[in-house]
Amino acid sequence: MSAKAGDRIEIESETVGTPTREGEILEVMQGELSVRYRTRWHDGHETVFTPSGGTARIIPKRAKKKK
Repeated sequence: MSAKAGDRIEIESETVGTPTREGEILEVMQGELSVRYRTRWHDGHETVFTPSGGTARIIPKRAKKKK
């Protein structure tokens, strides 16, 4: 999974009936074993986390069109 600051992220819940979390990636921190994302969620909270395999979907930031 490759992401950069400005991309959107969706995290599927591991609990049935709990909605998907959505947010904006503010920073990507590459560690020795994993990558962590500093994310601002839609509710305004910010967290640093490492998504578990298969739970995250990265939505690339769209480039602005030049006129």
